This record gives sequence, C-alpha cells and structure tokens, in this order.
Amino acid sequence: MLLKKLVYGSLFVTCMLSSAAYAETLRTPHQLEWRGQESLDPISSTRFYYPTQMLYSRLVRQDETGAPSPELATKWTANETATEWTFDLRKNVKFHNGQALTAADVVATIDRILDVKRDAPVRSVLSIIQEAKAIDDYTVLFTLNKAHSDFPILLMDYRVKILPANVDQDKSLVGIGTGPFKLENLNVEGTTSLIAYNEYWEGKPKLDGIDLIAIADDSARVQALLARQIDWIGWSGVTSQQLPLFQSNSMFKVDSIATGEWRGIIFKNDVAPFTDPKVRKAMRIVADREEMARLILGGDGGAISCDTPVWKGDQYRMEIECKQDIEGAKKLLAEAGFPDGIDIDLYTSNTDTYFRPLVEIYQRQAAKANIRVHIKMTPSDSYWNDVWMKKSAFTTVWGQRPTDQILNEAYRGGASWNESVWNNTEFDQLLDTARLTLDFNSRKKLYIEAQKMLWEEGGSLIPFHLRNHRVTMKNVTIPAVDDFSIRWDLVTKD
Repeated sequence: MLLKKLVYGSLFVTCMLSSAAYAETLRTPHQLEWRGQESLDPISSTRFYYPTQMLYSRLVRQDETGAPSPELATKWTANETATEWTFDLRKNVKFHNGQALTAADVVATIDRILDVKRDAPVRSVLSIIQEAKAIDDYTVLFTLNKAHSDFPILLMDYRVKILPANVDQDKSLVGIGTGPFKLENLNVEGTTSLIAYNEYWEGKPKLDGIDLIAIADDSARVQALLARQIDWIGWSGVTSQQLPLFQSNSMFKVDSIATGEWRGIIFKNDVAPFTDPKVRKAMRIVADREEMARLILGGDGGAISCDTPVWKGDQYRMEIECKQDIEGAKKLLAEAGFPDGIDIDLYTSNTDTYFRPLVEIYQRQAAKANIRVHIKMTPSDSYWNDVWMKKSAFTTVWGQRPTDQILNEAYRGGASWNESVWNNTEFDQLLDTARLTLDFNSRKKLYIEAQKMLWEEGGSLIPFHLRNHRVTMKNVTIPAVDDFSIRWDLVTKD
C-alpha cells in the first residue's frame, strides 16, 4: 500500500492507495521510420519495430552473451548432418486472445515468411528451410535444403515472431501475439498504447503498459527526454556530444552497452561511378575511422570496423587493419578514369543521431583525396521511404545481427535489404559452403573470406560498431543489454 497526501483548500487528507492505482507506463519514443506506414506484421518490410518486440515471442532468443536461448521452444536437436532440426515447444502458452500456442502456429508463421509472393526481407535469412512440419501439437521438424550447423541462430531474428496460424484469414489477429504486452490502441503517427498481458507465460510484466510516441527527429527526442516527456532513449541512444546533457543530471542514468549496431555510408554498386570496384574502395579507404569514432562516439564509444558488418563480439569476426590511405584512394580513382577526383551527392537526414556528424566528417576527410562530397539533407519523416536504397549514396543504420544473418540479408545477391546491391556469386557460394561446413574452424575461415571480399570490393563504408549510450529516467530500469535482447517483462518504472 502507498500513502498519498491530497490537498483540498487548507485541509490535508492522507489516503491509502494500492500500488495498482499508479499507472507504471513506460513512455518510449520511436523514429516513425516508415512515415505512418508502420505495420504490426513483423515480417512486413515496414515493420513497426518496438511493438513487434513487445507483442510477440520467438522460438529462440539470445541470452546476455548473444548465444541462442530457449523462448517458445524449450530445446532443439539436429540429425548428424544438420539437415533436420527438431524443436520442442513450450506448453500452456496463450496468445493474447486466449488461443493456445501449438505447432500449427509455428508452421504457419514460417510458411508466411517463405512465401515468395510476400515482401518479407527476412526470407533471405530463412530461405534455407525446405519445410516446417508439425509432428504433434508441441513438436516442429525443420527440414533444410542444405545443412546448417548454426540454424537456431537464424531463428533469433527479431522478425521471426510467432503469429496465430490463421492471421491471413482474420486480419484482426495482426497484433495478437504471445508476448508480455498486448495492443490497446494503434496510432503510429501519434501514441500507440500497449498494456501488460497478465497471462504472459513468464509471469505478469512489471510495467502496467508502454506508450510508443512518434518523434521522428533526433534532437526532438533528446529535448523530450530533458523535459521529462518521455522516459528513455533507446535503439541508437544518444551521441557522445549529447551525453553530457544527462551525465551531470541526477534525474537520469546512463548505460553504455557494447553492441553490433552500426552506422554506415552506402555506395550502390549498380549506379555509376560506383559500378567500378576501384571507385568503391577509394570511397572507403579515404576514411579515417579512428577520427570518426573519436569525434562521433567519444573515447569509449565503440569499436573500429574495417567495413565488415560482423561485430567484435561475434565468433566469426574478421580482424584486419584499415588505416586511412589518401594516396591509395587517389591512385584508385585515377585508374578508374578520375585523375582530378570526383563529385558525389551523399544523402542523409536528422532521423538518426549519428548521420549528420558522420557525413560531415567524411566530407572533410574525403576532400583530401579530391572526393568532393555534396551533402543532401532530407526530411526525417520520409528518409526511409524516399532515400534509403533509392539514392546512389546514402547513410544507413543496422542493429546487431549474427554473421550468417547479416551477410545473407544485406549482401546476398537478390536479398530484399541488399542496400548496396552487392551481387557476387563467389561470395554467395562462400556463404552456402559455410552453412554446409560442420567443422567450426573451417566454417570460420569461410566467413572471414567472405568479409575480406567485402573489404576489397564492397560498397559499404562501416567505420565502427557502437556502444549504445542508453539514457533513462532515474526511476526506470531496463536490462543493460542490446535492444534485441531486452526482456520487456522485466523492465520497471518506480
């Protein structure tokens, strides 16, 4: 019970109130990535990120180290060739509408992802599945078209959320999951409200609800937190420049979390002059990654990356050095037919905390090699629809993903989110062979070779992986793990 003193005129009245009288609702900003087209369908190309993490569950989730851990599946086993995987499902799990979770829901979810008629970017991750079959109500057999010794890692993808089997026949079931929160109100461009699901299989969430508030601009999100209109800034967190605004303020607390999250500059391989791998490499080796990290992220803000999306915490990470090479960039441009340098338009916006400082620093560094970068600022609320993957050079953001997933999803030829339009059959073959290779050391060599190919000829400048400076109000506790690993049922607001 809580005591609360109410004032009526000059009369003080002390009332006894139950703790339930205080609504512990976490006010969470979101970036309005898709300009109001956000979907609660987790496999949509315009998925509404935060609610899909809170409304639904996966078969497999990552633990605090990033390793596969049981969620809706309690255990899994493979045959000797890793071409068949059997998953045992958790019993007594209910969807928000009271329906019991069964193997039929899992099979239907996988079939939706694999349906070529759908625009499901995650299909490139799970295309190795030949068939998902319900053995009984609580057992699913996955048959793969090729061996994959790391198959459970693929099911950790943040979009492989289990939906009711008949969701396509009954559209009202979109938004119905087995997660810790259920949908109360959907208003993508305003405030979307979720409430605690009391029948959640891991127990009632500690929060009463979560409000998801659309704030497209990065600076506006920071000002909203300073004004205590929201409770935290997650996802990309705040920059090292913004961090002092909160570090010295007793109303806030900061968690700095090593992640595989990255920002980058993409040069599309199918648009001149980036069709030439020499030009693409010149665009990348002109960067001073150490300076970028120091100025954008601060002294302990991240880890240098040599244009590999695989982060340092991953077992298949490639380690090489990539010092700035101005003369090398000039030489490559001259060989490609640009002895006097080159002009490029680079598109970005304020939708992300790091985009503007990244392009401004790159512009200055590239000028040393006669690469004249013309920065094109675009509206925050239309960036992901009108700029990303559409312009010839643009900024991008990716969250942490395992090696197999990120290399297949972002670089396999024909993948939906292959933003640089990298298309190399030898590269694709390396990925296929790695999945077939059961020996860990041999598999690691193949993944490293694939990353080396991206370093030599790819169109993605990836200077660093971030430490996420997550800022919360003092009374909010969110586990200090990357966003994909947050257990939302354990988040508290006192």
